[in-house]
Amino acid sequence: MTLRPSLLVLILLALAPVGLSSAQPEQPIDPTALVRRAVQHRLDAARTHRPLRYLLRKKDEQHGTTKDIVETPDGAVARLVAINGQPLSAQANQAELDRLNTLANHPEIQQHRHQREQKDAERVDRLMRLLPDAFLYRFEAMADCAAGPCYHLSFSPNPHWDPPDLEASLMRGMAGEVWIDQAQERLTRLDAHFIKDVDFGWGIIGRLDKGGTIHLEQAEIGGNDWEATAMKLNMRGKALMVKSLSVQITQQASHFSLVPPGVDYRKAIQLLENSGEPSAIPPELMPFGREEFTNQ
Repeated sequence: MTLRPSLLVLILLALAPVGLSSAQPEQPIDPTALVRRAVQHRLDAARTHRPLRYLLRKKDEQHGTTKDIVETPDGAVARLVAINGQPLSAQANQAELDRLNTLANHPEIQQHRHQREQKDAERVDRLMRLLPDAFLYRFEAMADCAAGPCYHLSFSPNPHWDPPDLEASLMRGMAGEVWIDQAQERLTRLDAHFIKDVDFGWGIIGRLDKGGTIHLEQAEIGGNDWEATAMKLNMRGKALMVKSLSVQITQQASHFSLVPPGVDYRKAIQLLENSGEPSAIPPELMPFGREEFTNQ
């Protein structure tokens, strides 16, 4: 899946709306073993992932955007279709088409992006493998999730776990809750918060302040394919230990469909260029126009 806003966002794939249930599992579960299997299922699925097309709505402190994204073996290609809940102006739309045309004529740009995507995916996979050992998990209850019954677990830092590097050390400051689908043992939701200030080091050195929150959701979109559908970040800290850092991001992915076989990045550009004028996009697909993302 090509939701790659930042490494922190991708560290944990999770999530879906939940209501508590009084039902208990038929057999006692080992929460850590369950998380380990869920992580492995995610890693196994990533190896057989089929390219998708979807709409990505994102809102940060400055503005909101909607992008039409097509995944390909050469990396993802995106077309901006709305800003702040409004279709692009004729001038802005032409500029976006010109950008796509430049991309089609300069494969080295797409190659560089693809390499960056691959490196991010490798780092995320490495960090995902650390999750079962980085935290102590506790079974709380069975819950009614969108796809059916799921396990509701809480987690806190494992005091005996030694992070292998600075990038992984942020896990030492996180605690929260996670929900795992019972039938497929896939992570379906994560709510985490920072219980203390933590250092980080993905590209730059910095610190995230205590109190920051992370919300992630994942859902089955068909054919046992699970994709990240929502996330919300609310974090503050310092970059390079001096410059103030604020991350306020809400993001949703929807309207998934399979990309036809044989679509490379140039053909993906053609699909995006031929998708019609942005003004034809329904209002409900615009970024947080009348309704904000409800998982506050």
